[in-house]
Amino acid sequence: MMGPGETIAAIVLGGIVIGVLILLGKVFHRFMAYKERQLGLTADATAEKAAQYASHVEQLEARVRVLERIATDKGADLALQIEELRDAPPAQPRIEERSN
Repeated sequence: MMGPGETIAAIVLGGIVIGVLILLGKVFHRFMAYKERQLGLTADATAEKAAQYASHVEQLEARVRVLERIATDKGADLALQIEELRDAPPAQPRIEERSN
């Protein structure tokens, strides 16, 4: 049998354990919310970069189609077409890598 002092000590110890468990649960919940926000921001940045790359690829494909047409057109004035390409607006600058 436990005496009154031991009973009070057991109740206090149980309260402390419950308090620590609640605190750990809240810390874990905040950590998971932080990780979710971080993952969302990373996903947004990745989607934006993918869209930029897709746009850049489309521009490169258009240039390749023009070059293929120039290379396969036998009756066209090659020098004139090359000059037209030089006069075309420059391609967008390369996409810069962001460091995290």
